Amino acid sequence: MAIVVRLDVMLARRKMTSRELAARIGIAEQNLSLLKSGKVRGVRFNTLEAICAELDCQPGDLLEYCADADES
Repeated sequence: MAIVVRLDVMLARRKMTSRELAARIGIAEQNLSLLKSGKVRGVRFNTLEAICAELDCQPGDLLEYCADADES
């Protein structure tokens, strides 16, 4: 996958658990876990906005584009 989710890194920097973040932004812990593992096909902007507001970060801190080796 070319988009890598770095949510776990930001959670570690903020010393926050996935459970705590899920409770603060009002989504299911399982859905946050799926997002964190990169197993989702998309994310709603309002969810991304809530995560960024709670973690005091930018979307680019959470998502990174990495070109696959086969694409070069």
